[in-house]
Amino acid sequence: MVGFMLLGLAWILVYYISGSQFPIPGLGGWNLGIGLGIALIGFLMTTRWR
Repeated sequence: MVGFMLLGLAWILVYYISGSQFPIPGLGGWNLGIGLGIALIGFLMTTRWR
């Protein structure tokens, strides 16, 4: 759960710091959506935490 949230955050940070060159240059703005989606998976997993 924490891994997904950190991976999503790292994906977004790499996207912004690299100036849209990384992680996947061909996707452009969709990299932001992918990072948010990965982080969202982590947040959804927290609702199942016991």
